[in-house]
Amino acid sequence: ALTRAYLNLRLKPNKDLLADLINKANGLNAASYTANTWAVVENEVIKAQAVLEDPEASEAEVKAAHAALTKALEGLEPVKAGDTTASVKTGDNGLMTVFAGLTMLSLAGLSLLRRKED
Repeated sequence: ALTRAYLNLRLKPNKDLLADLINKANGLNAASYTANTWAVVENEVIKAQAVLEDPEASEAEVKAAHAALTKALEGLEPVKAGDTTASVKTGDNGLMTVFAGLTMLSLAGLSLLRRKED
């Protein structure tokens, strides 16, 4: 029984490097990279996370996931200046609201002025 158990024993692969690489990828800002290259990285992170969480993953699977994620990270292309594919929305439309309010108040004032003249 001991011999059979020993033969069925397999070594669990070390997943520390893969976990570090996943953390590095998750720490990156998506807005800094082109959409196409970021999509590849996101896909590889999902695959690597599945391998990391799989207790039955082999050493070859861990190495393959690490290599694929490394290649995806190396393929990241930063967004060039003037590239509008990853525009950042600031939400600053305060002046538009001010001008719309002034226009409405002016129209209301004109209509009241005309009523008083009649």
